Amino acid sequence: MPTLPILLGLLSALTWGAANFGGGIAAKQTNSYGVVIVSHFGSLLLLGIFAAFMREPLPAGRELIFGVAAGMASGTGLMLLYRALAEGKMSIGAPVSAVVAAAIPVIVGSVTQGVPAVLTFLGFSLALAAVWMLASEEGIARIKPSDLSLPFWAGITFGLFFVLMDLASQQAVYWPVVAARSGSVTGLLTFTALSRKAWKPARNHWPLLILIGVVDISGTVFYALATQIGRLDVTAVLGSLYPGATVLLAWVFLKEKISRVQAFGIVLALGAIILLTL
Repeated sequence: MPTLPILLGLLSALTWGAANFGGGIAAKQTNSYGVVIVSHFGSLLLLGIFAAFMREPLPAGRELIFGVAAGMASGTGLMLLYRALAEGKMSIGAPVSAVVAAAIPVIVGSVTQGVPAVLTFLGFSLALAAVWMLASEEGIARIKPSDLSLPFWAGITFGLFFVLMDLASQQAVYWPVVAARSGSVTGLLTFTALSRKAWKPARNHWPLLILIGVVDISGTVFYALATQIGRLDVTAVLGSLYPGATVLLAWVFLKEKISRVQAFGIVLALGAIILLTL
């Protein structure tokens, strides 16, 4: 299997994991609506300027529509995930959402691009097992059903994002991602206006939120590039390994304990990466 889409998929996982770590930190200090809206709006402006500077041709309207829909899905998912990270521990919310998110493009990819090779399918299995084990702190039995609700629905929306973003980035990269950011910002602003929910964070939080948005949108660009040259299911599964980065950052900076089960999950993730590169 070509190595470039593998590397791009892994880069998307690393940057998304770092962005989710920062989003969880920010959501503890301000509301999750403001985290997503400000971070997405800031990165939207920066990437729009970059896309214009690179003179990338505008894609067909159909692809832009898919991009907007992908953005609405990702914005909703991030809002749910950041709330889950703020209310619980990072080592539960992020991995559970990743398991659900990875399953959707695997199913879609098997239907639209054909059933993958045996080693690739085994890599999928190891990757899904890995992110599930990363969800455990002292054992999977200790996870309460209430801890899974928000991450589960976040995973559904992320899975839709994976599929829609693949459809949006068939011929272009930057403008579809700009469309996705426009969709997420518009959708969330509409929701907060209709529900009359406060969302504006204090100005001193804005630099961190914009940095989170830049890191997050970089992951989306890596993903869009990977889907152009590789399989949807392989790229999405690799991108879904982002909890590894989130858990490791939580371990380093927040001193959250990595259990033996989680450590084994990291080993399985490495095994999955090896199998997917064969």
